[in-house]
Amino acid sequence: MTTRIVAIVVGVLLLFAPRVQAQAHAQDVYVMTSGAFTAAFLEAAPAFERTARTRVSTSFGASMGGAPDSIPSRLGRGEPADVVILAREALDDLVAKGRVVPGSQVDLVRSTIGMAVRAGAPKPDISSVEALTRTLLAAKSIAYSASASGVYLSTELFPRLGVADAIKDKSRRIESERVGTVVARGDAEIGFQQVSELLPIPGLDYVGPLPEAVQRVTIFSAGIATNAKNVEAAKALIRYLASGAVAPTIRKTGLEPIQ
Repeated sequence: MTTRIVAIVVGVLLLFAPRVQAQAHAQDVYVMTSGAFTAAFLEAAPAFERTARTRVSTSFGASMGGAPDSIPSRLGRGEPADVVILAREALDDLVAKGRVVPGSQVDLVRSTIGMAVRAGAPKPDISSVEALTRTLLAAKSIAYSASASGVYLSTELFPRLGVADAIKDKSRRIESERVGTVVARGDAEIGFQQVSELLPIPGLDYVGPLPEAVQRVTIFSAGIATNAKNVEAAKALIRYLASGAVAPTIRKTGLEPIQ
């Protein structure tokens, strides 16, 4: 009798197991986030998971560019996503291409560009536009991002400073890797990226932001992917990330919250 009861219970559990697993999977919310918001997101996500009882699955990529792991490339391959977080300009482009739901965009943070050197190396002066120009010309090698900050540097700032031709042979555009990682292992003397992407890198010394006169503030925003499977959880997550509860974490990671 005991054996029969056990067999019946096991049978019932096996019968309902696929349904339980499907329900658990349905609660997952898939997020693609660019590097600038990564540190803040990874710290903030566990609290959302606990309160919403929703598991967050995260992948990472640049806001723009043709690298295989960039967010536009991931979406283009049909990778699952409920929420995407990236530079507002790139997000709006995804809306135009039908990858993100129109009207779902929510601005989360303001992000600035900074410079870093390998830990222990001398910190060049970039406190003024003139000092930044001298530092760029004197540097033996320069690394910059393939995403929003690097696009601004290479297409606008370097030409504006009149150094584009002088530094082109010693400058390197970094794809599928953090600029800070390249600098930390000694493959570039100085590196530029969003401040929030430089701060978490071990083996790196943060020098400071670009001078205010040439600084570029980038808005990073969230939106709901058009192929989202868990729209309600996606909306809840975006509301949470835009709330005051996450603001201290945002500031701690080198960003400014938008509220």
